[in-house]
Amino acid sequence: MPYDYDLVVIGGGPAGEKGAVQAAYFGKRVALIESAPEPGGACVHTGTLPSKTLREAALVLSGYRNRHLYGIRLEIDRDQATPRMLSRKDAVRRLEVERIQWNLDRHGVTSFRGQGRLIDAHTVAIEPVGRAESTITTEFVLIATGSEPFRPDDIPFDDSDVDDSDTVLALDRLPGRLCVLGAGVIGCEYACMFAALGVEVVLVDARNEILPFLDREIAERLRQAMVGLGVDVRLGRKYTRVHRVADTAVRCELEDGTHVDVDKVLFCAGRNGRTRGLGLEKVGLVPDKRGAIAVDASYRTPVPNIYAVGDVIGFPALASASMEQARVAVVHAFDLGYKTQVGKLLPYGIYTVPEVSYVGLGEEDAKKQGLSYVVGRAFYRDNARGKIVGDRDGLIKLLVDKESKKLLGVHCLGERAAELVHVGQAIMTLGGGLDTLIEMVFNYPTLAECYKYAAYDALGQLPRGTSKS
Repeated sequence: MPYDYDLVVIGGGPAGEKGAVQAAYFGKRVALIESAPEPGGACVHTGTLPSKTLREAALVLSGYRNRHLYGIRLEIDRDQATPRMLSRKDAVRRLEVERIQWNLDRHGVTSFRGQGRLIDAHTVAIEPVGRAESTITTEFVLIATGSEPFRPDDIPFDDSDVDDSDTVLALDRLPGRLCVLGAGVIGCEYACMFAALGVEVVLVDARNEILPFLDREIAERLRQAMVGLGVDVRLGRKYTRVHRVADTAVRCELEDGTHVDVDKVLFCAGRNGRTRGLGLEKVGLVPDKRGAIAVDASYRTPVPNIYAVGDVIGFPALASASMEQARVAVVHAFDLGYKTQVGKLLPYGIYTVPEVSYVGLGEEDAKKQGLSYVVGRAFYRDNARGKIVGDRDGLIKLLVDKESKKLLGVHCLGERAAELVHVGQAIMTLGGGLDTLIEMVFNYPTLAECYKYAAYDALGQLPRGTSKS
């Protein structure tokens, strides 16, 4: 029997959009089911774009970037700061929703509003809000339902002053004091953003280091910068209880016997795959305890015609990687002979203050692998553009193989780090190394010029005559 569609995508976030459009581009009949009123998923509505927009607004409103340059500190109108930040966030969200809808429409993707649920491997039910359920049939299914914040039972989320990383975006006021539980990516980003706005921030984590996946030098430099920003970083401290102690105070009790009384608490300790209500049991799929669906290298589940991509499959849970996973899954499903794998060099961007981004190996990784390497560093404070923008914390750090002089890893800390890392990523992808950077001509003055001087720094640690520079 012919199917209604060649592909049904459940979830309209970055992965769902790109997977649907990729299939439609190659002439496939595609339907996309999204439970929210608008497409975009957590990336557009509650996660990536809103939080980064709020960060940018916070830096502008606080005058953070110019404090050291001109000795000026802007006084924030607390009554106006919150609505202005939220207004900017909503404007960016609206523009991105319009772009997504335009992209789906121009490729002829049929959009359905409602909860998608598997009836069997080839039949999907659509449950619209306030309307009768309908079903459609399909040759292939792509699950791209994303993730949701992990909410442990011992955190009182029913208190209006206790938020997770989704609900904090409905900020009703700028708190005077904030406790962030969890020094992962989301926790560190929000801690920096609120601290830049003049909020007293206490960052608590049971681990002894922030962002343990980072190169340790970079992580420690970031920690020091956060402390300089005013964040009270308390590591190796586990919370034991969170509860209200007054009309205007919530208390976070720590296992060392201390406590923190604050206006608001932000709990940031991971996310779970959004798989409840998908009907996975109907086709024999069982997600793990964090809601993640198992897939193979082509993002196919144990059910051959069902694929899953993005946050719902777990690590790395990046919008950038999720979009590529969806494209690979669709190409594999229809044997299109186009994009067969996600690029092996994934860049990571962390939008703290200062910004952090890296690609490839950190020093700890290189040591574990027994690699022989040298490190080259160039600091923004020694760079003309760095002096102009007043970034005193920034640097570019290169890990270089001693034998081949190829780049093993690139680490950026400071202004535009998430943009600058792509220079190193491109060189690594093409197999380049120190000679490539030394031969390149960079615009002057630019932060990217740090690459050349980091390369010279690394070169100076190698035996003379190993480069034609």
